[in-house]
Amino acid sequence: MIVKTATTPQELQDVYQIRKEVFVEEQNVPPELEIDEFDQSATHFIAYDGETPVAAARLRFTENGAGKLERICVAKSHRGKSIGKKIMQKMEQEIIQQGFHKAKLNAQTHAQDFYQKLGYDVTSGEFMDAGIPHVTMIKKV
Repeated sequence: MIVKTATTPQELQDVYQIRKEVFVEEQNVPPELEIDEFDQSATHFIAYDGETPVAAARLRFTENGAGKLERICVAKSHRGKSIGKKIMQKMEQEIIQQGFHKAKLNAQTHAQDFYQKLGYDVTSGEFMDAGIPHVTMIKKV
C-alpha cells in the first residue's frame, strides 16, 4: 500500500476517478458539487494497492490557520483495511510540514466515529452538505 501526494496527470486522474466512484456513483452527490473551484489549488493525495488506486483526499489551507481535509474517500472494496487512517496521517504530516498546527474537516456523520478515533473533536451541530448530514471536527496536530 502506497499513500502519496498526487503530482502527475495520471495520479490526479486516479484521484478524480476514486472520488467519482465514492461520492457521485455510490453516494449520489451531483458531479457539479463534487468537483469544485478548490480542486485547482488543493494538494491531492492518492493511495494505491499495487497499481490500483483505492483512496483519495485533498488538503487546503484556510485563512484561519488550519489544514482543511476534504474529499476523503476509500473505494468500497478496500474499506476496513486502515487505508483511510493512512491517508489521514499523510495529510496531517503535510499540515505540520507546512507550519500549521490544526486540522479541520467536515465529516459525514456516519464516519464521525472513525475521525474521533483519530483524535478529532466535533465542534459544530449537524448540517447538510450535498444532501448528506455532516459535522465539523478539529484536531491539534
